[in-house]
Amino acid sequence: MLKLTRKTEYALMALRHLQLTVNDELTNARVIAEEYHIPLPLLAKILQELAKMKIVHPVQGPHGGYKLAVNLSDISMTDFIEMLEGPMGMVDCLIESHCDLINSCTIKMPIRRINDNIRGLFDKITLYDITI
Repeated sequence: MLKLTRKTEYALMALRHLQLTVNDELTNARVIAEEYHIPLPLLAKILQELAKMKIVHPVQGPHGGYKLAVNLSDISMTDFIEMLEGPMGMVDCLIESHCDLINSCTIKMPIRRINDNIRGLFDKITLYDITI
């Protein structure tokens, strides 16, 4: 079944927390982890990835933390998921070019249409839409 990974869910929860932070204040990973019951080591890794993606800005030091580095309305869910998880596809043959069943497969085109429709929907939804 189609579903978001925990990694994506936790990243969205962290971004929502940062989106709702007043006056662009810094928030550390521990605060977010405790508020949303996310394992701290996992959240710390996710925030590091978001920093590498330049979605959040990390500030080092005893009063450090994270704040948003971008306008979340500029990033579609498709782009976000693919930056965080890799290519989006319902079945492997839509992501990879090699498939052993290419000559006998009867469902590739219908599945591609479904996949394209899902991508189209995710293209229209921004991170801002999810986090507000």
